[in-house]
Amino acid sequence: MSTLSRMSRGWNVSSTDDYQIYAPFCTKNATTGDTSTFIDCYTPSTNSWDRVTSIPGHGENLALKDFSMVSIDHYIYVIGGRLCRKSSEPNIGSGPEFNPRVVHACSDTTGQSTLGRAKGISSTEVYDPALDQWKSLANMSRMRYKSVGVIWQGKIHIVGGFVDGGEITGPFHMTRSSAEVYDVQRDKWDFIARMWDLDVPPYQIVAVNGKLFSSGDCFKRWKGHIEAYDEKENIWNEVHGSYFDCLSPTSRAEVTSSSCSAMMWPSYLTMAPIGNQLYFLVGYRIPGEGSRLRSEVHVFDTAAHGGGWRSCEPFEEEGEKELCGHCVVIKQEH
Repeated sequence: MSTLSRMSRGWNVSSTDDYQIYAPFCTKNATTGDTSTFIDCYTPSTNSWDRVTSIPGHGENLALKDFSMVSIDHYIYVIGGRLCRKSSEPNIGSGPEFNPRVVHACSDTTGQSTLGRAKGISSTEVYDPALDQWKSLANMSRMRYKSVGVIWQGKIHIVGGFVDGGEITGPFHMTRSSAEVYDVQRDKWDFIARMWDLDVPPYQIVAVNGKLFSSGDCFKRWKGHIEAYDEKENIWNEVHGSYFDCLSPTSRAEVTSSSCSAMMWPSYLTMAPIGNQLYFLVGYRIPGEGSRLRSEVHVFDTAAHGGGWRSCEPFEEEGEKELCGHCVVIKQEH
Protein backbone atom coordinates (compact mmCIF):
# COMPACT_ATOMS: atom_id res chain seq x y z
CA MET A 1 0.00 0.00 0.00
CA SER A 2 1.39 3.38 -0.96
CA THR A 3 0.96 6.33 1.35
CA LEU A 4 -2.34 8.11 0.78
CA SER A 5 -2.83 11.52 2.35
CA ARG A 6 -5.73 13.96 2.34
CA MET A 7 -6.14 16.51 5.11
CA SER A 8 -9.62 17.22 6.38
CA ARG A 9 -10.96 20.71 5.91
CA GLY A 10 -10.35 22.97 8.91
CA TRP A 11 -8.58 20.22 10.82
CA ASN A 12 -6.43 21.07 13.83
CA VAL A 13 -3.67 18.45 13.95
CA SER A 14 -1.61 19.81 16.85
CA SER A 15 -3.19 17.46 19.40
CA THR A 16 -2.56 14.33 17.31
CA ASP A 17 1.01 14.92 16.06
CA ASP A 18 2.54 12.19 18.23
CA TYR A 19 -0.04 9.44 17.71
CA GLN A 20 -0.55 6.64 15.22
CA ILE A 21 -3.35 4.05 14.98
CA TYR A 22 -2.49 0.48 13.94
CA ALA A 23 -5.24 -1.79 12.57
CA PRO A 24 -5.00 -5.45 11.45
CA PHE A 25 -6.56 -6.60 8.19
CA CYS A 26 -6.59 -9.61 5.89
CA THR A 27 -7.13 -9.63 2.16
CA LYS A 28 -7.13 -11.94 -0.83
CA ASN A 29 -5.13 -11.10 -3.95
CA ALA A 30 -7.65 -11.01 -6.80
CA THR A 31 -5.06 -12.24 -9.32
CA THR A 32 -3.19 -14.97 -7.44
CA GLY A 33 -5.79 -15.87 -4.81
CA ASP A 34 -3.14 -15.61 -2.07
CA THR A 35 -4.38 -14.59 1.37
CA SER A 36 -2.41 -12.47 3.83
CA THR A 37 -2.85 -10.82 7.20
CA PHE A 38 -1.17 -7.46 7.73
CA ILE A 39 -1.11 -4.30 9.84
CA ASP A 40 -1.86 -0.86 8.40
CA CYS A 41 -0.99 2.38 10.17
CA TYR A 42 -3.17 5.49 10.16
CA THR A 43 -1.50 8.81 11.01
CA PRO A 44 -4.08 11.40 12.14
CA SER A 45 -1.80 14.42 11.70
CA THR A 46 -1.49 13.76 7.96
CA ASN A 47 -4.68 11.73 7.40
CA SER A 48 -2.60 9.03 5.72
CA TRP A 49 -2.41 5.22 5.65
CA ASP A 50 0.72 3.07 5.32
CA ARG A 51 1.24 -0.68 5.12
CA VAL A 52 3.49 -1.53 8.07
CA THR A 53 4.05 -5.28 8.05
CA SER A 54 2.59 -8.67 7.29
CA ILE A 55 1.91 -11.01 10.20
CA PRO A 56 4.17 -14.05 9.64
CA GLY A 57 4.00 -17.70 10.58
CA HIS A 58 0.49 -18.80 9.64
CA GLY A 59 1.12 -20.71 6.41
CA GLU A 60 0.37 -20.37 2.72
CA ASN A 61 -3.15 -19.26 1.73
CA LEU A 62 -4.19 -18.93 5.37
CA ALA A 63 -5.37 -15.76 7.08
CA LEU A 64 -5.17 -15.18 10.83
CA LYS A 65 -8.43 -13.75 12.25
CA ASP A 66 -10.18 -13.09 15.57
CA PHE A 67 -6.98 -12.38 17.48
CA SER A 68 -6.25 -9.70 20.06
CA MET A 69 -3.71 -6.99 19.38
CA VAL A 70 -2.15 -4.91 22.17
CA SER A 71 0.69 -2.42 22.37
CA ILE A 72 3.37 -2.22 25.06
CA ASP A 73 5.82 0.62 24.66
CA HIS A 74 6.60 0.63 20.93
CA TYR A 75 5.84 -3.05 20.35
CA ILE A 76 2.63 -4.60 19.02
CA TYR A 77 1.68 -8.07 20.29
CA VAL A 78 -0.66 -10.35 18.33
CA ILE A 79 -2.25 -12.94 20.63
CA GLY A 80 -4.38 -15.98 19.80
CA GLY A 81 -6.63 -16.18 16.75
CA ARG A 82 -7.83 -18.75 14.27
CA LEU A 83 -6.53 -19.67 10.83
CA CYS A 84 -8.92 -19.42 7.86
CA ARG A 85 -8.41 -20.60 4.31
CA LYS A 86 -8.63 -18.17 1.41
CA SER A 87 -12.27 -19.25 0.92
CA SER A 88 -12.91 -17.83 4.43
CA GLU A 89 -13.50 -21.27 5.93
CA PRO A 90 -13.22 -20.85 9.71
CA ASN A 91 -11.85 -23.01 12.48
CA ILE A 92 -8.74 -24.38 10.84
CA GLY A 93 -6.74 -24.18 14.05
CA SER A 94 -4.32 -22.00 15.93
CA GLY A 95 -0.93 -21.20 14.52
CA PRO A 96 2.12 -22.74 16.20
CA GLU A 97 3.31 -19.38 17.49
CA PHE A 98 0.01 -18.26 19.00
CA ASN A 99 -1.87 -18.83 22.24
CA PRO A 100 -4.99 -20.96 21.44
CA ARG A 101 -7.59 -18.31 22.18
CA VAL A 102 -10.19 -17.06 19.70
CA VAL A 103 -12.30 -13.85 19.85
CA HIS A 104 -11.05 -13.35 23.38
CA ALA A 105 -10.68 -10.32 25.61
CA CYS A 106 -7.18 -8.98 26.08
CA SER A 107 -5.95 -5.99 28.10
CA ASP A 108 -2.38 -4.41 28.34
CA THR A 109 -7.17 -13.15 28.16
CA THR A 110 -10.92 -14.80 28.12
CA GLY A 111 -12.34 -16.34 25.01
CA GLN A 112 -13.20 -19.38 22.98
CA SER A 113 -10.83 -22.25 23.73
CA THR A 114 -12.15 -24.78 21.20
CA LEU A 115 -12.54 -24.32 17.47
CA GLY A 116 -15.26 -26.88 16.83
CA ARG A 117 -17.90 -24.90 18.70
CA ALA A 118 -18.18 -21.79 20.81
CA LYS A 119 -17.14 -22.61 24.37
CA GLY A 120 -16.33 -20.00 26.96
CA ILE A 121 -13.44 -20.14 29.39
CA SER A 122 -12.94 -18.61 32.81
CA SER A 123 -9.15 -18.85 32.98
CA THR A 124 -7.00 -15.72 32.76
CA GLU A 125 -3.29 -15.24 32.18
CA VAL A 126 -0.71 -12.48 32.27
CA TYR A 127 2.19 -12.22 29.83
CA ASP A 128 5.64 -10.94 30.80
CA PRO A 129 7.34 -9.62 27.62
CA ALA A 130 10.75 -9.45 29.28
CA LEU A 131 10.69 -13.15 30.19
CA ASP A 132 8.49 -14.26 27.28
CA GLN A 133 6.38 -16.20 29.76
CA TRP A 134 2.70 -16.61 30.61
CA LYS A 135 1.50 -16.88 34.21
CA SER A 136 -1.92 -18.08 35.33
CA LEU A 137 -4.10 -15.73 37.36
CA ALA A 138 -7.23 -16.35 39.39
CA ASN A 139 -10.18 -17.69 37.41
CA MET A 140 -13.27 -15.62 36.79
CA SER A 141 -16.55 -16.81 38.29
CA ARG A 142 -18.14 -17.41 34.86
CA MET A 143 -17.02 -19.01 31.60
CA ARG A 144 -17.23 -16.32 28.92
CA TYR A 145 -16.86 -16.14 25.15
CA LYS A 146 -16.73 -13.03 22.94
CA SER A 147 -16.40 -10.68 25.88
CA VAL A 148 -14.63 -7.31 25.73
CA GLY A 149 -11.64 -6.33 27.86
CA VAL A 150 -10.76 -2.77 28.89
CA ILE A 151 -8.56 -1.19 31.56
CA TRP A 152 -10.57 1.34 33.56
CA GLN A 153 -9.86 2.94 36.93
CA GLY A 154 -6.63 0.94 37.14
CA LYS A 155 -8.42 -2.41 36.91
CA ILE A 156 -9.10 -4.91 34.15
CA HIS A 157 -12.79 -5.11 33.21
CA ILE A 158 -14.15 -8.09 31.25
CA VAL A 159 -17.59 -7.01 30.03
CA GLY A 160 -20.48 -9.11 28.72
CA GLY A 161 -19.96 -12.08 26.44
CA PHE A 162 -21.78 -15.32 25.78
CA VAL A 163 -21.60 -17.63 28.79
CA ASP A 164 -22.04 -21.27 29.70
CA GLY A 165 -25.10 -21.42 31.96
CA GLY A 166 -26.12 -18.50 34.11
CA GLU A 167 -29.33 -17.10 35.50
CA ILE A 168 -32.08 -15.78 33.22
CA THR A 169 -34.35 -13.19 34.84
CA GLY A 170 -37.06 -11.53 32.77
CA PRO A 171 -35.72 -10.25 29.43
CA PHE A 172 -32.10 -10.38 30.60
CA HIS A 173 -29.57 -13.18 30.80
CA MET A 174 -27.99 -11.96 34.03
CA THR A 175 -24.53 -13.40 33.40
CA ARG A 176 -24.30 -12.21 29.81
CA SER A 177 -25.17 -8.69 30.90
CA SER A 178 -22.62 -8.74 33.71
CA ALA A 179 -18.93 -7.93 33.99
CA GLU A 180 -15.99 -9.09 36.08
CA VAL A 181 -13.28 -6.80 37.42
CA TYR A 182 -9.76 -7.98 38.26
CA ASP A 183 -7.91 -6.45 41.18
CA VAL A 184 -4.19 -6.96 40.62
CA GLN A 185 -3.27 -6.40 44.26
CA ARG A 186 -5.70 -9.06 45.54
CA ASP A 187 -5.47 -11.41 42.54
CA LYS A 188 -9.25 -11.62 42.62
CA TRP A 189 -12.19 -11.09 40.24
CA ASP A 190 -15.26 -9.18 41.43
CA PHE A 191 -18.64 -9.82 39.76
CA ILE A 192 -20.68 -6.78 38.63
CA ALA A 193 -24.30 -7.49 37.68
CA ARG A 194 -25.95 -5.65 34.77
CA MET A 195 -22.89 -3.59 33.83
CA TRP A 196 -23.56 -4.19 30.13
CA ASP A 197 -27.31 -4.71 30.41
CA LEU A 198 -27.73 -6.57 27.11
CA ASP A 199 -27.85 -10.24 26.14
CA VAL A 200 -25.69 -9.47 23.10
CA PRO A 201 -21.95 -9.00 23.79
CA PRO A 202 -20.43 -5.55 23.23
CA TYR A 203 -18.53 -4.91 20.01
CA GLN A 204 -15.90 -2.55 21.42
CA ILE A 205 -15.46 -0.50 24.62
CA VAL A 206 -12.70 2.06 25.16
CA ALA A 207 -11.72 4.30 28.06
CA VAL A 208 -11.28 8.06 27.56
CA ASN A 209 -10.39 10.36 30.46
CA GLY A 210 -11.96 8.16 33.10
CA LYS A 211 -15.10 7.33 31.10
CA LEU A 212 -16.13 4.22 29.15
CA PHE A 213 -17.55 4.54 25.64
CA SER A 214 -19.22 1.94 23.41
CA SER A 215 -20.08 1.96 19.70
CA GLY A 216 -22.50 -0.98 19.65
CA ASP A 217 -22.72 -4.74 20.07
CA CYS A 218 -21.32 -7.70 18.16
CA PHE A 219 -24.46 -7.95 16.00
CA LYS A 220 -24.76 -4.20 15.38
CA ARG A 221 -21.33 -2.60 15.41
CA TRP A 222 -22.73 0.91 15.21
CA LYS A 223 -26.01 1.83 16.94
CA GLY A 224 -26.20 5.23 15.29
CA HIS A 225 -24.68 6.96 18.31
CA ILE A 226 -22.01 6.60 21.02
CA GLU A 227 -22.94 5.43 24.50
CA ALA A 228 -21.15 6.27 27.77
CA TYR A 229 -21.26 4.26 30.99
CA ASP A 230 -22.74 5.89 34.09
CA GLU A 231 -21.08 4.10 36.99
CA LYS A 232 -23.37 5.58 39.63
CA GLU A 233 -26.57 4.46 37.90
CA ASN A 234 -24.97 1.37 36.33
CA ILE A 235 -26.40 2.18 32.91
CA TRP A 236 -25.24 3.15 29.41
CA ASN A 237 -26.54 6.48 28.08
CA GLU A 238 -26.43 8.03 24.63
CA VAL A 239 -23.76 10.72 24.41
CA HIS A 240 -25.26 14.08 23.52
CA GLY A 241 -24.49 15.11 19.96
CA SER A 242 -23.03 11.70 19.00
CA TYR A 243 -25.75 10.63 16.56
CA PHE A 244 -24.11 10.02 13.18
CA ASP A 245 -26.04 8.22 10.45
CA CYS A 246 -23.14 7.79 8.02
CA LEU A 247 -21.65 4.99 10.15
CA SER A 248 -24.90 3.06 10.41
CA PRO A 249 -25.07 -0.39 8.73
CA THR A 250 -28.42 0.70 7.33
CA SER A 251 -26.83 3.66 5.57
CA ARG A 252 -24.54 3.74 2.57
CA ALA A 253 -21.97 6.38 1.80
CA GLU A 254 -22.10 8.42 -1.41
CA VAL A 255 -19.13 7.78 -3.70
CA THR A 256 -18.84 11.36 -4.90
CA SER A 257 -19.96 13.16 -1.74
CA SER A 258 -19.31 13.16 2.00
CA SER A 259 -23.06 12.84 2.64
CA CYS A 260 -24.94 9.57 3.03
CA SER A 261 -27.03 8.01 0.28
CA ALA A 262 -27.61 4.63 -1.33
CA MET A 263 -24.28 3.69 -2.85
CA MET A 264 -21.95 1.65 -0.59
CA TRP A 265 -22.20 -0.91 2.21
CA PRO A 266 -20.01 -0.65 5.33
CA SER A 267 -17.27 -3.28 5.33
CA TYR A 268 -15.45 -2.68 8.64
CA LEU A 269 -15.50 -0.36 11.65
CA THR A 270 -13.24 0.12 14.66
CA MET A 271 -12.62 3.00 17.06
CA ALA A 272 -9.50 4.33 18.76
CA PRO A 273 -9.14 6.85 21.62
CA ILE A 274 -6.65 9.73 21.38
CA GLY A 275 -6.91 12.40 24.05
CA ASN A 276 -10.56 13.48 24.27
CA GLN A 277 -11.29 12.20 20.79
CA LEU A 278 -12.69 8.94 19.46
CA TYR A 279 -11.44 8.02 15.99
CA PHE A 280 -13.77 5.83 13.94
CA LEU A 281 -12.03 4.01 11.10
CA VAL A 282 -14.58 2.70 8.61
CA GLY A 283 -14.39 1.07 5.19
CA TYR A 284 -17.05 0.74 2.48
CA ARG A 285 -17.20 -1.67 -0.44
CA ILE A 286 -17.77 0.26 -3.66
CA PRO A 287 -20.25 -1.50 -5.96
CA GLY A 288 -19.53 -2.03 -9.63
CA GLU A 289 -16.87 -3.81 -11.63
CA GLY A 290 -13.85 -5.10 -9.76
CA SER A 291 -13.14 -4.70 -6.05
CA ARG A 292 -12.64 -1.25 -4.57
CA LEU A 293 -12.74 0.06 -1.03
CA ARG A 294 -13.46 3.54 0.26
CA SER A 295 -11.76 4.32 3.59
CA GLU A 296 -13.07 7.04 5.87
CA VAL A 297 -12.09 8.43 9.29
CA HIS A 298 -14.64 10.25 11.47
CA VAL A 299 -13.68 11.84 14.79
CA PHE A 300 -15.91 12.65 17.77
CA ASP A 301 -14.82 15.01 20.56
CA THR A 302 -15.99 13.56 23.91
CA ALA A 303 -15.20 16.74 25.90
CA ALA A 304 -18.16 18.36 27.64
CA HIS A 305 -18.03 21.35 25.29
CA GLY A 306 -16.35 19.60 22.38
CA GLY A 307 -16.93 20.23 18.73
CA GLY A 308 -18.94 17.10 17.99
CA TRP A 309 -18.13 15.21 14.79
CA ARG A 310 -15.43 15.98 12.22
CA SER A 311 -14.66 13.97 9.11
CA CYS A 312 -11.36 13.55 7.26
CA GLU A 313 -11.12 13.49 3.49
CA PRO A 314 -11.79 9.90 2.34
CA PHE A 315 -9.82 7.95 -0.22
CA GLU A 316 -10.32 4.88 -2.39
CA GLU A 317 -8.07 1.88 -2.96
CA GLU A 318 -8.10 -1.23 -5.10
CA GLY A 319 -9.22 -4.54 -3.57
CA GLU A 320 -11.11 -5.38 -0.40
CA LYS A 321 -9.88 -6.02 3.11
CA GLU A 322 -11.42 -7.44 6.26
CA LEU A 323 -10.77 -6.21 9.79
CA CYS A 324 -9.20 -9.07 11.80
CA GLY A 325 -9.11 -7.43 15.24
CA HIS A 326 -9.44 -4.03 16.86
CA CYS A 327 -6.84 -1.30 16.49
CA VAL A 328 -4.25 -0.03 18.97
CA VAL A 329 -2.87 3.47 19.52
CA ILE A 330 0.83 4.19 19.97
CA LYS A 331 2.33 7.53 20.98
CA GLN A 332 5.61 8.22 19.24
CA GLU A 333 8.44 9.53 21.43
CA HIS A 334 10.75 12.16 19.96
